Amino acid sequence: MLNDIQYALRQLVKSPAFTVVAILTIALGIGANTAIFSVVNGVLINPLPYPNADRIVVLYERLPNFEDASISYPNFLDWQRMNESFSALAAYRPNGYNLSGTGGVPEHLHGEMISAGFFEILGVRPVLGQTFRPEDDQRGVTPVAMISEGLWRRDFGGARNIIGQRLILDGVGRTVVGVVPSSFHLRVENFQEGSRVNDIYTPVGQYDEARFYDDRGAGWGMKALGRLKAGVPFEAARQDMARVSRELTGKYPEADTNEMANLVSLKDAMVGDMRGPLLVLLGAVFFVLLIACVNISNLLLARSTAREREFAIRIAVGGGQGRIVRQLLTESILLALVGGLLGLLLAQFGTAAALAAVPHTIPRAEDVQLDLRVLLFNAVASILAGAAFGLAPAMRLRRANLAGALRETGRSIAGSQHRTQRVFVIAEMALALVLLVGAGLMVRTLFTLWQLDPGFQARGVMAFSIAPPDSLTKESAAGVRAFLRRVHESLARTPGVTEATISVASSLMQDDYDWHIWFAGRPKPAHPGDLPMSLIYVVEPEYLKTFQIPLKRGRFFSAADNESAPAVAVIDESLANRYFRGQDPVGQYLDLDNEPGRRADRRPQARIVGVVGHVNQWGLDDNARSLHAEVYLPLNQMSEADIPSMVKGIQVFVRGAGGRLPDFGLLQQRLQGVNGELVAYEGRPMEEVVLESVASQRFTMTLLAVFAGLALVLAGIGIYGVLSYLVGQRTREIGIRIALGAARGDVLRMILRDGAWMTMTGVAIGVGAALGLTQVMASLLFGVRPTDVATFAVVVVLLSGIALVACYVPARRAMKIDPLVALRDE
Repeated sequence: MLNDIQYALRQLVKSPAFTVVAILTIALGIGANTAIFSVVNGVLINPLPYPNADRIVVLYERLPNFEDASISYPNFLDWQRMNESFSALAAYRPNGYNLSGTGGVPEHLHGEMISAGFFEILGVRPVLGQTFRPEDDQRGVTPVAMISEGLWRRDFGGARNIIGQRLILDGVGRTVVGVVPSSFHLRVENFQEGSRVNDIYTPVGQYDEARFYDDRGAGWGMKALGRLKAGVPFEAARQDMARVSRELTGKYPEADTNEMANLVSLKDAMVGDMRGPLLVLLGAVFFVLLIACVNISNLLLARSTAREREFAIRIAVGGGQGRIVRQLLTESILLALVGGLLGLLLAQFGTAAALAAVPHTIPRAEDVQLDLRVLLFNAVASILAGAAFGLAPAMRLRRANLAGALRETGRSIAGSQHRTQRVFVIAEMALALVLLVGAGLMVRTLFTLWQLDPGFQARGVMAFSIAPPDSLTKESAAGVRAFLRRVHESLARTPGVTEATISVASSLMQDDYDWHIWFAGRPKPAHPGDLPMSLIYVVEPEYLKTFQIPLKRGRFFSAADNESAPAVAVIDESLANRYFRGQDPVGQYLDLDNEPGRRADRRPQARIVGVVGHVNQWGLDDNARSLHAEVYLPLNQMSEADIPSMVKGIQVFVRGAGGRLPDFGLLQQRLQGVNGELVAYEGRPMEEVVLESVASQRFTMTLLAVFAGLALVLAGIGIYGVLSYLVGQRTREIGIRIALGAARGDVLRMILRDGAWMTMTGVAIGVGAALGLTQVMASLLFGVRPTDVATFAVVVVLLSGIALVACYVPARRAMKIDPLVALRDE
């Protein structure tokens, strides 16, 4: 083996051009495969970093409009008490906190409300102190909190006496009982959005909202984690929770009708809808590797012809064909291993670039790395690729007449070899066409999405959140309204700002708040669970103008729609078309008093005063959810009961002059002038929010386009290389043809016809393969079918054109052959 390797190295050094081209080709193929496999490995294959993670389940409520709706706290407590499948069940909900009392401007921190046992389910141990005890997770007890290791080191210098210290969070003094390790990262839907890191954890049972504890109709963004008991399968737990849901429906029919527990494994909840795109990309990049292997096989076939005399002499002096085949495979595998090492470097940079191109799109991105499994994949792929592209020349050697090669003094035409090379080119064309069609379909999908009207104008709008000062939570409803007016006036007068508006509840493409609705004068269903639901936007009169949402009928809100005016509402055209078909909804009344447990604060019926255009709340591809009805309510008509909870989630939208984004730093300064304790955070353009709604499609399209580009280049090089080699092999034949009177144009057409035949055959096979394989991508497409004729036509023309251009260069060279020189050389 050492002799084989030494000889292989000498042979590769003797042919530096061939060696460099082969190594770079295989490095591209192996590198691309390693990069995508590292992502698949980190996201789909690697186990979660929690003990027995396969037994951890995420629980939602399933509603008619949602598979993963929030859980009401009373229902969660009943789930916890009535289930027979979980050793532990813990609730969690996102929450922001203002940390004050440390000097300077209050700091806004992302956090989570969790119930006792949350960290125990995940097997997470605190760096210092302890986790929450069951007695901490109750109303009226001493307020406590846990902080992240990052916050501990950043704001408190890592002092070990942090345990027992009091932090002022939202004006409430909380005793620190533990420090959560910085290694703890958990990104589940709505758990940590984007790159947010939670710095504060508080017991969910200490929430200061009274309705949280008895309102079974409101979820408050809360979900649950559970650990299955040993020996309890997932399906048994699903059936057990279905039983619990049925019992609760029987006990609380008004609130729990049509509400069922929905169980999802933690890994599936974290991966979300990325499994399909990643597997499609893995299949696509494998095609690139196949094309690279085919190209190198063609190079080795051509090279083996030049070495026929060498092989014949080796056999003549006693070498067996098997020994020579082993030598050839050693050379090809050595090439592949060197290319694989270079591919590792390309994969390292390629993976980082892919993840950076669409941040926050890939779940478990922190687990994507070149670990031992990825290195093993790289090594195995390199060896298999080397064996694959070395197999064709090795097998040809077994069929070759090497004894005759000793008698040859010039070039010979190996017909079987040429047929093999032509087959390889046809395969390259077919594989390249499949990749190009896939990339073309994704381009069409994104183009279709970008052409969609989201229902609002995002350009020039800055979105951010504000955390109100602690004092605001103690203000009366009138005081809160006055505060919000001051905020609005300050922002509206900021230089460079043309429009400003404040909203709570649902926020475009970011947060959703849904409510059961009904219509006055129609028979109401017996149970609230049977009522239709709508997204609720609580907004100022300037909201419509800030987002340039079209008014379809009637009017929008005005300053006169205040707390002392009759209740009004505006609906979107989707709701109007569904529930008021053939009628004018303006003047009709919307019934919002549909939730059980809310009779003490009865919501009046709101008169519908206008209809506005539908906005794509769920992203440009608004078909992600079945809930499309939208209702707008005036911010100034918020009820006394709603104000305390609503003001904790204030969204601000500011439009800049001339389509330019306002200066977020200047906006923050203006807000500090209103109240020094007010914190503005997470300022970002609404255009960025819109782009993030198609981030998954952008990620898939970008990588498919890169792979298709590689395939196109490799296929073009492949057909050029084969035809150049064939022209070289046919120099004597072409010289004789010209000497016997053949026109040079005839020679040009002969070579082009040969290339065109290979191209068209490959295209035909590729079209057939693409028609079947692109069906796998159906779930990734929007507004375009997997068999889109336009995409197929453009790809066929593009690939055929590039292939014929690659054919033209060797064809021109063949046309210029001097017959006298060709015959004299032979």
